[in-house]
Amino acid sequence: QAQLVESGGGSVQAGGSLRLSCVASGITFESHGMGWFRKAHGKEREFIATINWSGRTTEYDDSVKGRFTISRDDAKSTVYLSMNSLKTEDTAVYYCAAAPGGMSWTISDGYTYWGQGTQVTVSS
Repeated sequence: QAQLVESGGGSVQAGGSLRLSCVASGITFESHGMGWFRKAHGKEREFIATINWSGRTTEYDDSVKGRFTISRDDAKSTVYLSMNSLKTEDTAVYYCAAAPGGMSWTISDGYTYWGQGTQVTVSS
């Protein structure tokens, strides 16, 4: 059974950095596109970043472009989200997701499997 487990969240001051990890099991990781989404309190879940099966294609929401980097390590069945220059508005629960077929989707409908999320809190 497919399982995605996020880790690496926590509390950090504005301007700081965090790296989130998402380990996948129960799926053929290298054939899945992977994505990161987030949901802030009182807001809808939003797309953050995605990477296709080969790692050659990535896309980012404008709000994080230049600050966040998505990457993958197929040998470890892990996708990462490196977050720099964090802002208070980045505070949210961050979710990783897996898309069969390997494409990089910017919409949640493209993803079949979801993790439980990890909390990121950025204070001023």
